[in-house]
Amino acid sequence: MQDPAVLKGTKDGYEIILDDNAKVDDIFVSLHHLLDNLRTQTASANPQTIAFDIYTGMRLWSADDRSEIEKIFANYDYFSVHKITSDVITKEESNRILEQESVHIVDRIIRNGQEVHVQGDVLFLGKVHEGGKLLVSGNVYVLGDVRGVIQAGTPDFEDKMIIGDVHNAQQVRIGEQFEILDDTNRKIDNSTVIYVNDLHVLDYGKVEALKQINPKFFNQIGGVMNG
Repeated sequence: MQDPAVLKGTKDGYEIILDDNAKVDDIFVSLHHLLDNLRTQTASANPQTIAFDIYTGMRLWSADDRSEIEKIFANYDYFSVHKITSDVITKEESNRILEQESVHIVDRIIRNGQEVHVQGDVLFLGKVHEGGKLLVSGNVYVLGDVRGVIQAGTPDFEDKMIIGDVHNAQQVRIGEQFEILDDTNRKIDNSTVIYVNDLHVLDYGKVEALKQINPKFFNQIGGVMNG
């Protein structure tokens, strides 16, 4: 019968696979034995620190059980946990992913001093006053009036875009890159695409060139534009 905790070598280091059908207490016992044996085998005048990836298969471990794993490793001076992964996700994470992949229609007024945060892509139909901020984790399609700050790719996703007329905006941001539009003489209209180029600076193009600007996004929408 296979031990509930098994060591596997990978190209990136070491992984410990926990049997998702075994009892949790049996896994803890097996993990102790495994680490004891490894400590004996790796004992030397200059022992090396090893960080392990823990894989739990189809079992989603509770915070308490994950903490118990950390406590077990704390008994071994040169062993630590790099990350704990599984093939399942929490309901909260599932909802976050679904939200991230949705296109939200936002039709509201964002006034001076207000910040509106949205997960996923946004079709913006409202108005952002000077001093207001629309902060979006995905792409932003602007059909409304933006006179404040607009950001795509919050907080640091540089593969997102702002599409539309934002010539009245105080500032545009994508990920961590930003530009104050008062300092530019760019021609911006409804067909403008703002993106981060290969030099990691904001750049401007047209919807007709979307295939060249962001091939991945172009393919996701079916490659329906000429460019």
